[in-house]
Amino acid sequence: MPDKKTARLSLATHELADHYLSGRIGRAIQPVAFTPAPEFLAQAPTPNRHYAEAVRLIAAQAPLRILPGERLVGAATLKEAMQHRMPATPFGSLSHSTLGFEKAMQVGYRGIRAEIEARMRRGGLDEEGEDLLRAMRVCLEAAAVWQARYVAAVEQLVSDSAGEDKRHYAGVLAALRRVPENPPETFREAVQALWLLWDFQRLCGNWSGLGRIDKMLGPFLRRDLEAGLISIDEARELLAHFWIKGCEWITAQDRGSGDAQFYQNIILAGVDEAGVPVLNEVTGLVLDVVEELHISDFPIAVRIAADTPEWLLHRIATLQRLGGGIVAVYNDDRIIPSLVRFGYPLEEARNYANDGCWEILIPGKTRFGYQPFDALLLLQETLGVSAAEASPRQNKAECTEWIARPRGAGTLECFADFEALYADFKSRLAREVNRLLDERPFDKAPCPLFSLLVDGCVERGRSYLDGGPCYTVRSPHAGGLPDVANSLLVIRRLVYEEKSLTLSRLAEVLSSDWEGQELLRRRIQADFDFYGNDNAEADALLQRVFNDFTDLVGATRERHGVLRPAGISTFGREGSGFLPHRTATASGRKKGAILAPNFSPSPGTDQRGPTAVIKSHCSVDFSKLPCGTALDLKILPASVRGETGLQALAGLMRAFVRLGGIFMQIDVVDGALLRAAQEHPELYPNLSVRVSGWSARFATLARDWQDMVIARTEQTL
Repeated sequence: MPDKKTARLSLATHELADHYLSGRIGRAIQPVAFTPAPEFLAQAPTPNRHYAEAVRLIAAQAPLRILPGERLVGAATLKEAMQHRMPATPFGSLSHSTLGFEKAMQVGYRGIRAEIEARMRRGGLDEEGEDLLRAMRVCLEAAAVWQARYVAAVEQLVSDSAGEDKRHYAGVLAALRRVPENPPETFREAVQALWLLWDFQRLCGNWSGLGRIDKMLGPFLRRDLEAGLISIDEARELLAHFWIKGCEWITAQDRGSGDAQFYQNIILAGVDEAGVPVLNEVTGLVLDVVEELHISDFPIAVRIAADTPEWLLHRIATLQRLGGGIVAVYNDDRIIPSLVRFGYPLEEARNYANDGCWEILIPGKTRFGYQPFDALLLLQETLGVSAAEASPRQNKAECTEWIARPRGAGTLECFADFEALYADFKSRLAREVNRLLDERPFDKAPCPLFSLLVDGCVERGRSYLDGGPCYTVRSPHAGGLPDVANSLLVIRRLVYEEKSLTLSRLAEVLSSDWEGQELLRRRIQADFDFYGNDNAEADALLQRVFNDFTDLVGATRERHGVLRPAGISTFGREGSGFLPHRTATASGRKKGAILAPNFSPSPGTDQRGPTAVIKSHCSVDFSKLPCGTALDLKILPASVRGETGLQALAGLMRAFVRLGGIFMQIDVVDGALLRAAQEHPELYPNLSVRVSGWSARFATLARDWQDMVIARTEQTL
């Protein structure tokens, strides 16, 4: 039932939300029951033709779903799509991008079709280009078939119903008939068009971010409000149904990294290409809907700046205080100049969005990929220590030679001073960065449907995966930088300044996981102010490591026709992804300890409050990190109660902007509650947390993912 304090939505809408959130819709979805005909496959079709035929079959045969009372229609009803696979084919599917829904809304499918026809008439395409564009046309025809099936189904419902039901279905039908084939003319058509554009991609297995929803929908709502065609309450209900239908894949079952991880991120506010603020009725309505329904399946990031109005910061803080990590913030004042410095035109930089997590890109124009690696492993190499398992490279198929090998005491003692040791680490960092920069995108699987909504693909006659987009990006992403800096801080003081132990002895201690050295380990943890405490010495070492990484990447803006912006992330790899390959650390952490997420402090090392964390985090020059990074904060609910608590959260965001941060996500949650939910998940089915670039219901996270969230330091404002 709705909370009386925030109740704006109808009881029927709340009941529909409960139905979706229960997981009954998601659990009922079945695997695909059709495949391309054997006689078609016997013709040895090109991969693009094979793909397009599957899209045609999906559009014609995928089950339809229209629930009573829904104000929008369209549903992704095939299980393979939920599993990030393309139904009815051997092909994979795509994510980590935000498609050009804004352009598609402006021109409709008919405009994209006209663009394809004009390009084919102009000629100059090779055989591969013509094959791609023909497949794109088939995909457009398939999308029209899918929409027509829903039109026919709603027409039947209108015919079979009476009274209020008949009026309801007539309204659904009126909004459905023209879009997305044609550009929408009303707010209701615009919401329906955006849903169909996005969900047809999902039906075929592609998981795209949605991007700047208030920029796309706001002008339609304002016109309709001024013309008296819709009320603000009706508009809120319509957006609520968009949010509810986005829960169609909830199963309320364990799936590892959470059952809301479908990369369907939303961006709010910021400025448009001309620098005019994008802050409208839709911005506020989206926040209303999320506050009331507490749906986390569309993680929201609000673009803020020094001139962001106080009311918006207050609204963000209100939602953050509810918990669930649903609303995070980007800093326009840092990001836009960084993108321009990297080389994007100002107009495109102002229109930035994310890839479905938090990495920064230009929506509708970018093929995005990132290359994660663990910088802490490179320091392990320098020290000659390694975990029992071979240390991994994330792109295993392309790198099979990298295994840390012990150096031996004599080799370690050749590091006569700290600078010699650091030089060895830096040389390993340089080799790793150069290896990543030299990698070429190698996946050229067919993807004509995805390519329809990416600028450049039609003109170049090349797909999203084959150099078609305006920008192809592969971003080297370092993990573990805070732990590298913390370890170096200890090594410099104990080995080279105090000379209380030799480097070879320290390596032995780390290899033995601090066996017999508990007093030394505890002394280190007690005596050192590590990254996250606004300590000049610790932050200076982090700045050095950060600068070396970003300078190495920044020296090569583009290689092999691919842009190479630097980023820093772990995306949960600080848990099971990195742990098996890490030893104990010089900063006093034992093997198996969960260390720094993204560019945040290691859990438990940040002891001086969230403002100190922000100051340490922002002590580096983030203008050198165009792909971005994230600061993760966990705030105790008791410390943000009342109006004072809201002001404190708003002040935290103001400080983050003023100090030059990039992206901050705040979870307001009590660790005791999380531990209770871990032991009794049935009592907390919809408790949501921010994981990294996405939100997830805590009960659907695997145990190691839950442990990562619980391990974050609890801060008090």
